[in-house]
Amino acid sequence: MMALVHSNDYEKHETGNHPESKERIRVIIDTLEKEGILNRIKSESPYHGSDFELSGKVDLFSPKMASHDDILRVHTESYIEYLKSFCSSGGGYLDFDTVASEESYSIAKLAAGGAITASDLVLNNYTSAYSLARPPGHHATREKAMGFCLFNNVAVAIEYLKKFSELKKFMIFDFDAHYGNGTAEIFINDPNVLYISIHQDPHTIFPGNGFVEEIGVGEGMGFNMNIPMPPGSSNHDYMYILERLLEPVAHDFGADFYFLEVGFDAHKDDPLSGIMLDDEFYPWITSKMMEIAGKMVLIFEGGYDLAALSRCNMKMINVLRDELNVDGGEIYKSRIKEKNVSDETKKIFYSIQDVFSSFYEF
Repeated sequence: MMALVHSNDYEKHETGNHPESKERIRVIIDTLEKEGILNRIKSESPYHGSDFELSGKVDLFSPKMASHDDILRVHTESYIEYLKSFCSSGGGYLDFDTVASEESYSIAKLAAGGAITASDLVLNNYTSAYSLARPPGHHATREKAMGFCLFNNVAVAIEYLKKFSELKKFMIFDFDAHYGNGTAEIFINDPNVLYISIHQDPHTIFPGNGFVEEIGVGEGMGFNMNIPMPPGSSNHDYMYILERLLEPVAHDFGADFYFLEVGFDAHKDDPLSGIMLDDEFYPWITSKMMEIAGKMVLIFEGGYDLAALSRCNMKMINVLRDELNVDGGEIYKSRIKEKNVSDETKKIFYSIQDVFSSFYEF
């Protein structure tokens, strides 16, 4: 049973002529509406049980607003107040590429609240819940907006779960083309949060970090795993390395709860990266993660080609609603041709294996 958490209010985060535009989520919702798969839930409560379930449908919920305390568990008071004041004064550019408008402060709280709402849904009956929200979050640090991100949505959800549930250990897998530097930094010394990111080589793309050697700090050493991929990497490269890493590392860590940060900017049609994934990667990785996790929250991050966003989200969601059964990715794994895997990809795998040999067996 799948839930989608979304609000049309996310369009009130106005960015103008900018890659991170309101059209990104509008095209996804329009596609789902056209396919007729949304089941609009009247109740705002995620605890309604299964009475509303319709076969093959996706239950659509409105997000609750994250509270000030929810945000404060992750971000500094000074940054929260700065962003609030900046937006109330009309907004503008927070840095060279991150935009906030007059309503962006409250909409960023709503996006963080979407991640919380999705987490509550997975805690109560749903096997998956997708927070389709903007602004995105994984570049936002404790005290700074960057990379189109204002509040770190996944971090807000994790700290909420730490506070209000008995869950102790969390795994995040992030396949956005850009390293989630904010998420990594927030949990850099936390041994109870495993952050795995596969992204384009930081030598060639924003934010410029996310190298194999960045493994965590102090008690958090071994819980930050980076897989930096060279531009031009294909499905074969990604599947080769993820087949060898994800399941054994996840098994050794033993998370109580799983997050999938979904970015579609590694698609070959996307203008903001040089990775060359095609549509078939997204149902494969969704199935692979569901096989590992059993239940998970998905959080929308990047992806800037509207046609690719529409197609790939539909394929991903069809896996989650059991309309596209790829059996843990087996149907796609058979397509991995080692002759099409670059030598550089194999070197990256061996490097990660060496660096993490004292932490995991794979």
